[in-house]
Amino acid sequence: MSVPEILEEIRASMPYISGITVSGGEATVQHQFVAELFKEMKKRPEFSSLTTFIDSNGNAPKAVWDLLAPYTDGVMLDLKALDDASHIALTGSSNATVLESIKYLDSIGKLYEVRLLLVPGHNDSDDELIKTAVWLKGVNPDMKIKINAFKTHGVRATAREWPEVSDADLLRYHSRLD
Repeated sequence: MSVPEILEEIRASMPYISGITVSGGEATVQHQFVAELFKEMKKRPEFSSLTTFIDSNGNAPKAVWDLLAPYTDGVMLDLKALDDASHIALTGSSNATVLESIKYLDSIGKLYEVRLLLVPGHNDSDDELIKTAVWLKGVNPDMKIKINAFKTHGVRATAREWPEVSDADLLRYHSRLD
């Protein structure tokens, strides 16, 4: 779709929405298109009441964030694991760029929240939760942290065997991250 086509879709939905969130796959893979869309929204008064957010895994270089920052109201960023080895096991790639993205977006006032997808037995040990909370609060003591509980619905084959988060797990997560 083109930017004008998407703007038309947004225009038709405006009575029912308060903003636009671009997600994925991974929204930053199409960062130039997202920047063009959000730029058009920001310059048109008819869209001034709508927010522009990006849902991202954070695996984007500073240059991508610099392109998007003037046109986005915020980024909701996923951190799969603070420990690099755990992050690699879960995603297949290092978390170095993700951690840099968290620090950078926070420093420019564009980090809306960090979301932790917690998977029992993979990235939810008390030690890892506490280290994650300490690291994130070290970046910004007022950082908004959201817990996303792992569920098997819609996941790839390997992850279908992973345990889902229980209510007891959620209580423990909150107690370690607060």
